[in-house]
Amino acid sequence: MCNDSYPDFLLPCIPNFLKMIADLSRFDPNGVSVANNNLFGLPYTEDNAELIIIPVPWEVTVSFKHGTARAPEQILKASLQVDLFDSQFQNSWKKGVFMKQVDKKTLLKNDILRKENELYLNFINSGEKVETNKFMSKTLKEVNEGTGQMNEWVHTQCLEQLNKGKKVGVLGGDHSTAFGLIKALAEKHDNFGILQIDAHCDLRKSYEGLDHSHGSIMYNVLSQFPQVSKLIQLGIRDYCEAEWNYVCESDFRVVTYFEKELKERQFEGQTWSQIADEIINQLPEKVYISYDVDGLDPKLCPHTGTPVPGGFDLEQLNYLFRKIRNSGRTIIGFDLSETGVSIDGWDENVGARILFKLCNLMLCDK
Repeated sequence: MCNDSYPDFLLPCIPNFLKMIADLSRFDPNGVSVANNNLFGLPYTEDNAELIIIPVPWEVTVSFKHGTARAPEQILKASLQVDLFDSQFQNSWKKGVFMKQVDKKTLLKNDILRKENELYLNFINSGEKVETNKFMSKTLKEVNEGTGQMNEWVHTQCLEQLNKGKKVGVLGGDHSTAFGLIKALAEKHDNFGILQIDAHCDLRKSYEGLDHSHGSIMYNVLSQFPQVSKLIQLGIRDYCEAEWNYVCESDFRVVTYFEKELKERQFEGQTWSQIADEIINQLPEKVYISYDVDGLDPKLCPHTGTPVPGGFDLEQLNYLFRKIRNSGRTIIGFDLSETGVSIDGWDENVGARILFKLCNLMLCDK
């Protein structure tokens, strides 16, 4: 490229501009993924990718099965097996997706606090009272403070990317990891809705004394961010009485499609297309997708932290997502959480394919 073809005042800008353009001339989208490339084997960098994935290796408050803190690294590896051709969104990947490195300090802090929280949970599950034990009171305080600090770290990471004009998705970790991105988006958008795929409502004010638990993520979001005008929950099949009351008293700010009701409506003749249209009609123009994989049939991600019988198939949700985009609504962000780590790599393989669909959904043109 000859510098003589550019005005002098533009010459200092050329190196930075070139960094923002991905060189696809040597990249074969039909070939074997190159392991030293990034997510899905794509040759993008943080500078030239339109969508940035923030991995959050955190599962401190998970109360049943662990492993999801290691999911981002394993999903990255599994993503190399994902074919780039998507008949619905054929060229979306060309806009660029880049996943940042897993933050080792966050992972180390997770591992330390995870062990502390296990001691705490064993203590309260034995029927003991926290206030009678100074050590356990201190542990509870440290876990709550640590998770709050994680939320602020995620918020800072996401806001930095949004301020650069990037699109952002969060890859957990447990469901609590989504809070920071939603907070950042609430600072950028006056009004948006959340579409939550989940087996659980996550509307507990506090779960087992943990203020930032994966079981409290949506309660915390709704109580702190009035910008979230609507929460649509799909596939809920495990919830407590307090959460039921919260939904009933929300004046339709929260609309919950319990799995039992969804299945009964389809048993009686309604189609998924009709139900999908009803769901979409309640969403505002801007939509955030919060995708907890325990909302799926457990055969798809059996090692998720809190599996529950029932749930969606992938194509059922992909159909809904496609209709959302076709409706003219804008996907402003997403999180994918609670993917487990398995010996045979099955959960991570499914997680990588869900992530690819979510990325394409955000990058595709209306």
